[in-house]
Amino acid sequence: MKSKNPYLHFLNLKERLAHELMPQIDLQSKKILETIAWHHHLGNALTVTQVMQLDTIASAATIHRKLDDLRQSGLIQNTHQGSNRRTKFLTPTKLSLRYFEKVGKLLVKTMRSNELD
Repeated sequence: MKSKNPYLHFLNLKERLAHELMPQIDLQSKKILETIAWHHHLGNALTVTQVMQLDTIASAATIHRKLDDLRQSGLIQNTHQGSNRRTKFLTPTKLSLRYFEKVGKLLVKTMRSNELD
C-alpha cells in the first residue's frame, strides 16, 4: 500500500532497497556510510580520525568496529592523497556509490509519482 505522505513512502522504499543491497548493514553503519559518501561528494574526504570523532553517531570504539564492517562489506575503502601515505582517507566504493545512485533515482521516481496525485 502506497503511503499518502511522499516522504514516508520514499523512506519505506529506501529501506527496502538498503535491505536488498546491504542486508548486513545496521542503522549506525548506514549513517557512517552516508557521512563518508556525503563528504566525498563535496570533495572533502574524511580521515579515519575525523570519522572516529563522530560521537553523535556512536562511541569511538563502536565507530571503529562499524568501519571494519563497512570495509569488509566492500562499501568503503582506505585511500591516500598525494604522497602522504600515513593519513588514511575513507571513500565510498563503486558498490556504495551504486547504492546512492539507486536511492537518488528512487527519490526522483517517488517525487514524480506524487506529482500525478
